[in-house]
Amino acid sequence: MTRVLVVDDEPQILRALRINLVARHFEVALAEDGGSALREAADWHPDLVLLDLGLPDIDGVDVIHGLRGWSTTPIIVLSGRAGNQDKIEALDAGADDYVTKPFHIDELLARIRAVTRRTSAQEAEPARVRIGEHTVDLARKTVSSGVRLTPTEWHILELLLRNPGKLVSQRQLLAEVWGGAYVKETHYLRQYMAQIRRKLEPDPARPAHLLTEPGMGYRFTP
Repeated sequence: MTRVLVVDDEPQILRALRINLVARHFEVALAEDGGSALREAADWHPDLVLLDLGLPDIDGVDVIHGLRGWSTTPIIVLSGRAGNQDKIEALDAGADDYVTKPFHIDELLARIRAVTRRTSAQEAEPARVRIGEHTVDLARKTVSSGVRLTPTEWHILELLLRNPGKLVSQRQLLAEVWGGAYVKETHYLRQYMAQIRRKLEPDPARPAHLLTEPGMGYRFTP
């Protein structure tokens, strides 16, 4: 049974999420502030954390930093902060996804399934991934039908494919592919993603697998 730690200072949200998650066979623990969340995570070792940013004692981004100091547990941020900068800070701190309040429970469950698939995929380390009609072999760095990718295209694609369903921030991609001095050069990503889509997506103008989250980053959807 998947263990989910829900962190929020609004009792009605804690209650609603506990009811919905338990009904879908999740094991649920609750925390109303950041300090309790960090202690509960250390004692209980959840499989997933749902985290509000606006906590009464510790900012949610600091909680993410605290968790990431010792844990790779997936974190989905739930927050009323709709600004892109808040989302970027949370993602750069180590969050796996971001859902803005108010949200529909079906959307949240879909995000939970996505990060769960990503975690399982990372554990299994799949050698081959399907994108439309193409098969990408990550171990051999080959694509079916003779499609050829440049080293930079491979680096970007591999980061996305190894994190299926996860929103990978622009900053993370730029830092890992080009280095920390290039984290503001977002036009690099637009150019290379366009090239990758032309090579792999059935309809590059309407991508089905290599998706853009405007102002934030990119997501691979299997």
